[in-house]
Amino acid sequence: MSLFAFWRGTVRGFAGFRVWALWLWIAWGCSAWAQDADVLTLHVYTNTIQIPVLVLGADQRKLAPFAPDRFKVSFDGGPPFRASHVRLEGDDPISLAILLDMSGSELELSAKLENAIAKLTPLSLGAKDHVSIYGLDCEFTQFASDVPADEEHLKKSIHEALQSAGDRRHAKHGPKCESQVHLWDALAFATNQLSGLPGRRVILAVSDGQDKGSTHKWNQVRVFAQNSAVAVFGMRYVPWLSDDSPAMGNAMEDPFRSICELSGGLVFSANRADVEKRLKDFVAMVRGRYIVEFPRPRNSTKGQHEFVVTIDKSKAFIRSTGISVPLPDAKVLADPTTVLPSEKDPAPEEGTRHILETPQ
Repeated sequence: MSLFAFWRGTVRGFAGFRVWALWLWIAWGCSAWAQDADVLTLHVYTNTIQIPVLVLGADQRKLAPFAPDRFKVSFDGGPPFRASHVRLEGDDPISLAILLDMSGSELELSAKLENAIAKLTPLSLGAKDHVSIYGLDCEFTQFASDVPADEEHLKKSIHEALQSAGDRRHAKHGPKCESQVHLWDALAFATNQLSGLPGRRVILAVSDGQDKGSTHKWNQVRVFAQNSAVAVFGMRYVPWLSDDSPAMGNAMEDPFRSICELSGGLVFSANRADVEKRLKDFVAMVRGRYIVEFPRPRNSTKGQHEFVVTIDKSKAFIRSTGISVPLPDAKVLADPTTVLPSEKDPAPEEGTRHILETPQ
């Protein structure tokens, strides 16, 4: 039987740092030799964890690159551990799900949104990236499933989703528009579909962030996204927005913002005049994340654990994506042929801080 470690987090600030903790599942790592007669077989278990980390200024704008040796991680209030390796995400393949929630005023963006999304290729999204498209209005529909990110696929799928929403919204004699699927349920479905795909998993939810009666609670969606290594970004339509100011606010009073920021993303605003620029900036944010690597904690235990990323002498806006990896069978660890990492190798250590239950 495989076991799992689950890491959970909150926002904290201290000693000149702005930090963000998250829920994180982490795997044990080891190597084992299996002997059959005179044949030796090496079994390798992963011991390195990779986490995408979004780092922006306090105003959520791009910052000059940070030196890799300034990144530290800690677990359950344990001692900070300097990350083993840090690099920019760059052109890592992306599995992107775009959820078009047209149940609110976002439908007013449709005239500009179709071309703006299609124009993400080939400069922002490339041949290695894949996209899924969902529409939410009177119905919840999947218009594309893990297709290559090229202009033809994007334009066709986005056009169908927006046209479908517009036709139903403007039908004078049609049935009353009452969808059985709402925002949290749609995000949960998209997260589940993404969870089995390769690459960096990202959801872009074009939505006002208002749920109208989902079966799932917002906190369940947040936890599921964190467990599934899915970062959720939200784009809200704000017709009066006239400058480059990002959408700010209190995440604790806004479930949509909480889902996004606790999963490693954020919420930003767009209007009809700047939606194309906003979407390009969104992909640039994803490409500009740091991939932070470190070994699993030496004293790892199953259950919920707090994980915190800090940057020396910085007040940056830091949001980290979650991850889940199975732990090996206890019999493997007890096998005398199993080769474990040396105790002399540097590794983080779990602290003793306990996780509090969070509201649903």
